[in-house]
Amino acid sequence: MEYDISDISEADAGRQRILWADGQMPVLTSIRDRFAKTKPLAGITIAACLHITTETANLLRTLQAGGAEVVAAASNPLSTQDDVAASLVKHDGIAVFARRGEDTQTYYSHIDAVLDAKPQVTMDDGCDLVSRVHRERPEQVSSIFAGTEETTTGVIRLRAMEQAGSLGYPIVAVNDANTKHMFDNRYGTGQSTLDGVIRATNMLLAGKVMVIAGYGYCGKGVASRARGMGAQVVVTEIQPLPALEAVMDGFAVMPMAEAARIGDIFITVTGNRDVLRPEHFRVMKDGAVLANSGHFDVEIDLAGLTKMTTGERRRMVRPMVEEFLVRGDDGNDRRVQVIAEGRLVNLSAAEGHPASVMDMSFANQALSVEWLVAHRGELTAQVYDVPSEIDASVAELKLASMGVMLDELTAAQREYLASWTDGTK
Repeated sequence: MEYDISDISEADAGRQRILWADGQMPVLTSIRDRFAKTKPLAGITIAACLHITTETANLLRTLQAGGAEVVAAASNPLSTQDDVAASLVKHDGIAVFARRGEDTQTYYSHIDAVLDAKPQVTMDDGCDLVSRVHRERPEQVSSIFAGTEETTTGVIRLRAMEQAGSLGYPIVAVNDANTKHMFDNRYGTGQSTLDGVIRATNMLLAGKVMVIAGYGYCGKGVASRARGMGAQVVVTEIQPLPALEAVMDGFAVMPMAEAARIGDIFITVTGNRDVLRPEHFRVMKDGAVLANSGHFDVEIDLAGLTKMTTGERRRMVRPMVEEFLVRGDDGNDRRVQVIAEGRLVNLSAAEGHPASVMDMSFANQALSVEWLVAHRGELTAQVYDVPSEIDASVAELKLASMGVMLDELTAAQREYLASWTDGTK
């Protein structure tokens, strides 16, 4: 088996952490047990481009239990947990191509390596794998019959491909399942983003002005957790409805041009590029901290920031924090501090989402692959929602694992809901 990881000797430590996470993922565990008996993925090769973490390891083990041949690459150069990669190779026999801190050339060579396995199904987080096979290996597209996509940014790219008529096979937007984006994006991103900021800086959040760019599910989660830790939260938005929701939730909303002058900590979570730009850097407070929790490292204009900084005016001040000394509009120098090269802060500076929330996301992944295999040849090349029955099943399994019981409708209630003749009496 070919693979490319940092250090196989870390495998036992990785195994211990994988099993710890597995203990907090009861829904995925139940699916793995069923897969091991029924083998619904037998004969299928799956190429996964995901964050190589303890939680992902348990998803890959589940797919393997279902009979699939699994190969995996990292979906971000800084998110790989090297001990997890080693454990997957040594203890599970899964070919992994991922090294924490790999350069761009190595990153794409690893994606090419998993495509060399000639997969029939792709599992992506950010659409780099799908984009690569469509742009660089179009001859392989016809041999891939389906795929899944984990994150908002990837779904945006896929829908653009579908709109342009460029998508070559059906893909399920796992991100859009209610049991994914309502929980993973909000509660997972909310907690893990602040975890990354705190681990990288050891800053006290209470009393700080935290500017959050974007008020989608991820932004809502970060804002909620930041307020809970005592931060004064400011939201920036480009859409009226989420901006109104932020106001009604009690947050200040203003343009970034204004927020840049008052923020102590900035977190971008928009899925778009250049959210923080030179005109913002020039008016920021001395010591402002910048972090990104969107999928790609484009939300903070690092090229623009670099052009404003020369020589010794750029230095590492903590293991994950780089300081840029820039000349402000007032003629004075100010320090702008960027966490984790502007990459996903929750995975680059921390461990990503807690396992208990990824339990639902990866349950959706596993069940969506099972559904795609069962409907092979019946679907067209478009982006599909997760089937509602899968979404509901994941919610039911999660509640059961938590010991939460639901009410049931009485016969009279069912009859009432099905009738149109009963009205005001």
